[in-house]
Amino acid sequence: MIAETVWTKEMEFEGRSESGHKVVFDAGDRHVNGPSPMEAVLMALCSCTSVDVVSILKKKREPLTSLTVSATAEQSAAPPRVFTKIMLTYVIGGAVSKKAAEDAVELSKNKYCSVSKMLEKAAQIDFRIEYASDSNVHISSG
Repeated sequence: MIAETVWTKEMEFEGRSESGHKVVFDAGDRHVNGPSPMEAVLMALCSCTSVDVVSILKKKREPLTSLTVSATAEQSAAPPRVFTKIMLTYVIGGAVSKKAAEDAVELSKNKYCSVSKMLEKAAQIDFRIEYASDSNVHISSG
């Protein structure tokens, strides 16, 4: 895997992947034109675990209709400002069994998600699952 970043102006950089994709990173105070590098890391974590959870639930033939994964992170006060705590919230839609959802999230966290495995060397990563069914939201934590 190969990636590069090119400085374009001020505190903006264009990230380029070997597969030909581009992402603008904006390290300025307001992040007007793109995420900061650390925001992109959180987005990558959410994406990585989402791929796992969807794949696992599909293999289990669970009736998944939606999935949103959000991350809230705390950073160390002094540079390098690494993440110290991350809370992932999974909002799962459809009549997915609670056990299947919990198993999928655990497998992602403990076995499959490469981003999570890298980040857990510096940060405590916790999660909670919300089950959105019609008008109810049931919460399970791990």
